[in-house]
Amino acid sequence: MQIAIEPLKIQSLKDACVSRLEQLVLSGELKIGEQLPSERNFALRIGVSRPVLHAALVDLDSKGLVQIVPRRGVFVSDFRRSGSTAILGSLITYHAGNLDPAFTRSLIDMRLLVETETARLAALNRTEQQLVEFRSMLAQEAEAACGSPQALTDLDFSFHLLIAIASGNLVYPLIINSFKGVYTYLTGGFFSRHCGTAVAEAVRQFHIQIVAAFERQEAKRAVTTMTAMLDHGATYLRGEHP
Repeated sequence: MQIAIEPLKIQSLKDACVSRLEQLVLSGELKIGEQLPSERNFALRIGVSRPVLHAALVDLDSKGLVQIVPRRGVFVSDFRRSGSTAILGSLITYHAGNLDPAFTRSLIDMRLLVETETARLAALNRTEQQLVEFRSMLAQEAEAACGSPQALTDLDFSFHLLIAIASGNLVYPLIINSFKGVYTYLTGGFFSRHCGTAVAEAVRQFHIQIVAAFERQEAKRAVTTMTAMLDHGATYLRGEHP
């Protein structure tokens, strides 16, 4: 079995500053509503230049972790109220990949809600060209079944994204894409552990069944198959399998 090895990544000073500030906020060391020191003093404390700190704060503001108020200063935000999907990758980084069980459950519940609906709509609205794309993906999955976990991860994401596109809804693909980092993190771990086993093969069989439902435009079958597939993955992600 080929082992997926991630290339080394060197953080820029700005990225390192962002990571450090995220840790301070997500850990609660910086409290919600707390005003940060002036950029000049804060930069000295962290050991970076003021422009680097400012760029990092702008990044955190865009994620909803802090709020930059002109002429008043920078305040720590409650990310549950002001955050966006951009913060999901930060939560994974903060937990060093050991996701909080409540966070994992939330992601699984979100997928079940969104992807059963994209499957239903895709069965009704898919085009003949999209069916050709689905069949091509199934053929690629068959070839990669005992290959690289990374290849299976990429194909799996593309498969679910194509379902969202085939739904005909313009927003669903954007939602799926916004979760790509978290999605591929979780599925990457799944395929790394189960590549070449019956567990991973079951996912491919689910894909075959759901494409068959799309071909026949059977919306109920598409929903039940998607539900079973997501339940299968969730069982192994939560470690509830026998």
